[in-house]
Amino acid sequence: MKFSEEKPKKKLHMVSLGCTKNLVDSEVMLGKLKDYELTDDESEADLIIVNTCGFIDSAKEESINTTLNLHNERKKDSVLVMAGCLSERYKDDLQKELTEIDIFTGVGDYDKIDRLVHEKRSSFSNEVFLASEENDRVITGSNYHAYVKLSEGCNQSCSFCAIPSFKGKLHSRTLESLVKEVTNLVKKGYKDFSFVSQDSSSYLRDLGHNDGLEQLIDAVEKIDGVKTARILYLYPSTTTHNLIDKIADSKVFVNYFDMPLQHISQNMLKIMKRGKGAEKLIELMNYMKSKPNSFVRTTFIAGHPGESEEDFEELCSFVEEFGFDRGNVFSYSDEEGTSAETRDDKIEQELIDERAEILGDIISQTTIKSLENDIGKSFEVYIDGESEEHEYLLSARKTLWAPQIDGEIYINDNEDNIPIIFGEIYEVEATQLAGDKLLAKIIRKV
Repeated sequence: MKFSEEKPKKKLHMVSLGCTKNLVDSEVMLGKLKDYELTDDESEADLIIVNTCGFIDSAKEESINTTLNLHNERKKDSVLVMAGCLSERYKDDLQKELTEIDIFTGVGDYDKIDRLVHEKRSSFSNEVFLASEENDRVITGSNYHAYVKLSEGCNQSCSFCAIPSFKGKLHSRTLESLVKEVTNLVKKGYKDFSFVSQDSSSYLRDLGHNDGLEQLIDAVEKIDGVKTARILYLYPSTTTHNLIDKIADSKVFVNYFDMPLQHISQNMLKIMKRGKGAEKLIELMNYMKSKPNSFVRTTFIAGHPGESEEDFEELCSFVEEFGFDRGNVFSYSDEEGTSAETRDDKIEQELIDERAEILGDIISQTTIKSLENDIGKSFEVYIDGESEEHEYLLSARKTLWAPQIDGEIYINDNEDNIPIIFGEIYEVEATQLAGDKLLAKIIRKV
């Protein structure tokens, strides 16, 4: 009597580069490829997918290098896919030059990846893919937190950014679709949500509503089981005092204000086409900061064409004075098709890098000050698990912070032996700062 042997599952190795918005798209692809078993070892994978980033030079370089390195490591007869923003932006050149890659696909076909792999063909749809509640995503990296994408594309025309050229104009998801997705995720045990898009504060403006995020906050608060939520990527000209009040008054949305400013001098804001004057911008930032238990994160570009020494000094003074909780600095790089690329007042690379380093150092100092302010205070955290640093230290994150980007807290004291469940909320007290990590002791389970 013969027993039929079960066919071994094919293996998939996925690399998601760039932003959290890309991660959502990668999770959609994983949902479509559920027949595959995930593997961390590219050399044993039957299918390898790289979801690329095409935002700035360093990200493009990383995308190409990662893909070629994976090609060198892969086994014979495996399928290598280049997906996402870089693939979309340079589709003709990449298909011509990177003959090592089997399938190319852009930003419109994430939900068709299973078919493309089966047929072993490339595809670039004209529409941008918009996630919906029907996409059965495989959430990665957490058993309690999920990113939710609000929209695709962007209606802004910033001088340095090429995203609208390959992602198109703003396309918001319906509120109904978002509510369904969050409700489904809550049923699966998710309780902490980060809402993301290219320009979150413009959500629903393309559908005729100027208060899209206010509507979102009302709707999410009604979903039973959502413990905490935050909104990433607010844009200056579409963020209002009303929105800031709405976030601050919410029982579910934490006072997390993430607004990439890029600069603060009036001259540079005009050159960068940022759509809000310096005075109004500073007023807006101060209003965010005035909210109780607020957390303010931003991004700056150093060395944009036209940036004078005075502009840069004004920026440094502002950053030092304001005291951001977190921030990122990018060195300016030319992007094809942008207005900044065509300017003739470019800055030498050496000076760009020097300015980026100076600004980065200031932000490191304001980050340390922000962390020091927490010493001796108690607050709520999610406990994620054992830390990579040491098995006796637990890794936690303030419920206020966004995962992976705002840091990690080490729990080194649980003198009352309170039972620990990973992914649950605990009240802790910060006792000291070790380098850039807060150490804390557990007070109680919330």
